[in-house]
Amino acid sequence: MSELVIPGRFNGPAGSGNGGYCSGVFAAAAGFSDAPRSVVTLRVPPPLDTPLTVERGEKEARILHGDTVIATVAPGPDPIPAVPPVPAETAEECHARYQGLTYHPFPTCFVCGLSRPEHDGLALTPGPLPGRPREVACTWHPDPSLAGPDGALDPAVVWAALDCPSGWTDDLSARPRLLGRMSAQVHTLPAVGERHVITAASTEPEGRKIFSRSSLYTEDGTLLAVASATWITVPHGDTPAA
Repeated sequence: MSELVIPGRFNGPAGSGNGGYCSGVFAAAAGFSDAPRSVVTLRVPPPLDTPLTVERGEKEARILHGDTVIATVAPGPDPIPAVPPVPAETAEECHARYQGLTYHPFPTCFVCGLSRPEHDGLALTPGPLPGRPREVACTWHPDPSLAGPDGALDPAVVWAALDCPSGWTDDLSARPRLLGRMSAQVHTLPAVGERHVITAASTEPEGRKIFSRSSLYTEDGTLLAVASATWITVPHGDTPAA
């Protein structure tokens, strides 16, 4: 067994970890390096600044807080289809249509919240793509504060960047939801400070769930990473509806 901690900076809802970032950390801790990807299922909201235990098995790993299972991780065999790219200028234009500008159920989210100190979060603003129903896009300039001593990003930050845009493919401000399951394949880490494009698409809701995919590209359209996710509708977010 080993231990890990999700630092408080990487919250999603107030008081718990961002689902994408936590999934990336848990996937790395599980160590299924021979599989094309890892599938992380979040059982309860991951606590912040709290030691968690990693219990590794041959076919599944469990992330525990005491006797509570926070998440499970299993190897996934199949590649994830990419969401097509858009020009960076088109992704920039989507900012004005970001529904979180009007109301955000999780305003301090590390990835897409707008109520954070400058450069402390990713500040992604995924807005709808005209003519592409249930698809959104945004740009991302990875901040130098996210890089390690070697100047490279932690892959868990890429998981985080692929997380929230896929949730905004169905109006998250009207129907708050939380990440239930995520898988990602990071082919190449994005360069710090450069402009990148994220696209995401989802299916029509099935009860409380939507199924989505997201992709990260360089500005010139080179695919860097892909992800798939399952989102689950919840009664409310961190703030009361306006």
